[in-house]
Amino acid sequence: MEWVLNSSISFAAASKDYQKGLYLKSLEVLNQLVDTQKDVKTYVLLAKNLIKLGFKAEAAAAYSLAGKLDGQAASIYTREAAILYFQSGDEQEALAHALRVMKLAQNDADLAYVLVSIYIKQGRLDLISPFRRVISESSNPDHIALAVHALTDHILDPTNEALVTNLFKRFPEMPALRLLNLVFARETCDYGRVASLFGPIADMIAKRDLEFLRKDNPFYNLHWCGDEALNGIVSLNPLLSLPELAAKRRSLPHKWGEKIRIGYLSSDFWSDHATMKLLQRVLELHDRNRFEITLFCHSGEAYLAANKADRSAWGNVCLIRDLTNAEVAEKIRELEIDILVDLKGHTTDGRPDILNQSVAPIHVSWLGFPGSTVNIDLDYIVGDHFVLPDRAKPHYHEKFVRMPESYQPNDPTNRPKPAPTTRAAVGLPDDAFVFASFNGNRKITAETLDIWCNILRRAPNSVLWLMLSSVRAETNIRNYANKRGITSDRIIFCPRVTYQKHIDRQQCADLGLDTFPVNGHTTTSEQLWGGLPVLTVKGTNFASRVSESLLNAIGLPELVAADTQAYEDMAVEMALDAQRVVAYKARLKQNAGIMPLFDADRFRQHLEKAYEMMIDRAKRGLEPDHLDVPALPPRTTPFITTV
Repeated sequence: MEWVLNSSISFAAASKDYQKGLYLKSLEVLNQLVDTQKDVKTYVLLAKNLIKLGFKAEAAAAYSLAGKLDGQAASIYTREAAILYFQSGDEQEALAHALRVMKLAQNDADLAYVLVSIYIKQGRLDLISPFRRVISESSNPDHIALAVHALTDHILDPTNEALVTNLFKRFPEMPALRLLNLVFARETCDYGRVASLFGPIADMIAKRDLEFLRKDNPFYNLHWCGDEALNGIVSLNPLLSLPELAAKRRSLPHKWGEKIRIGYLSSDFWSDHATMKLLQRVLELHDRNRFEITLFCHSGEAYLAANKADRSAWGNVCLIRDLTNAEVAEKIRELEIDILVDLKGHTTDGRPDILNQSVAPIHVSWLGFPGSTVNIDLDYIVGDHFVLPDRAKPHYHEKFVRMPESYQPNDPTNRPKPAPTTRAAVGLPDDAFVFASFNGNRKITAETLDIWCNILRRAPNSVLWLMLSSVRAETNIRNYANKRGITSDRIIFCPRVTYQKHIDRQQCADLGLDTFPVNGHTTTSEQLWGGLPVLTVKGTNFASRVSESLLNAIGLPELVAADTQAYEDMAVEMALDAQRVVAYKARLKQNAGIMPLFDADRFRQHLEKAYEMMIDRAKRGLEPDHLDVPALPPRTTPFITTV
């Protein structure tokens, strides 16, 4: 009984000293007291003193002990421990404690900030959705900045538009929020809203005040900006030294094997994704006598459940979805990968930050992101002479590896051939000239739609056939066209259908109209595969030069207009002389089985040669440099029967 009384008095004394600001004196008493009185209130007071004295990590440990003794599943003391561990730089303990009280985080901005910060750093963007609302509603500037980053990385989440709109109302001066609002406005083709939001951005560009670009999303920047010089500085992190990262990585010891070990990194390794419509046959054809293929897959569980292909034919599958970036990097190093190829870059669900962990002697970007993958430690980007001309070199930190024909592979084996169908079956008039665009509606800029309206006015017996992304987009496109004298019956929207039906219906159109500054990519090659000629215009950056690459690879270079006026004029001329389109369709059918675009085995051989050229430089201790892959002799016999 005497011991309890003394303990009570000692705690009271320590508490009184704390209230007086005598933190060291209070701490001295508590240090003696905790040997005999291990209870919640003692550890809490200990933590408070340690905070006042600047010992956050030690305070976190004290709060952690209080939380364990508290007996509550979501202890407020465990919450305090998580925040303090995070502030002191111990993210492992911070995450462990935050997870114990995770149900608090959906309504606790400070705790949500800890979780979201760590998940973003780990590359686990799939885990942050439950916490975006609370940090976006916070008044803490750090929370708001993180909310913007989290929203940027999940831009298509259905809850994001409302959050972005509300944030922009609160913080209209933040360029990042203006840019995010523009993404949603473009997604729904809200051209009036786009013009209003873009005005201040245009003014900043005119004044060369480009700091705002550091807040833009690299992928969505391409949708409004065709200037490679500006694309290359988006989201630039001045604290990250890519040359230092690369030099450190290349100095690491590496054991080369008899085979070249290629690792492909993507979340798209499932049969119905657009990337696999292009890449599947190349993966199947890789020469296993010379190459060992590993797929580092972070595809979503639902997508893998819907997969219809035998993925083992593509390579050894290493599932990394639930691993942090650091854990993925360790796995890649364990497998002694020689060349890691990132197939996503700054696109939705990409995890390019993994490459900043020094994972392989050679880092390569290819196929997914049509531009420089800023902020990422890369040696090479795979392209061709159309998408990556010499004049683009100053705007890339990557060295160019240029394929001899087109950078885009295409699968002629697993992709279905077009089956006969009729215009009546797809809701098109029999007697009209049909222009078509199956690109996502967000790619249809006001400038592009203005030209299309001009074409429709100049070619009276014509209609425009568009893929429908959303009802809002349809309404906005119709309203915009109506104001320019184009009646609603001249714009026909088609729904999304099965892949086979989509391939089938394309032949019902007469001419595909490309978009800019972002062309059709997979969409353009699908149209050409379906027998539909595509008209494009010479571009100013990678994303706007893709269709030019594809048209040259299929033997129709004359469908690349020199400028937008030539594009408009050529479209009208073809609508008024339908026999020209008939001739183009005949050439497409003739060229499909012998020209390079759909020749997956020829592409595979060129790609493997590119890998060998990269490896040769690395083995000789040479820095990466621009490489042009030599072309195989032209084919003299078809590789497939015509489509």
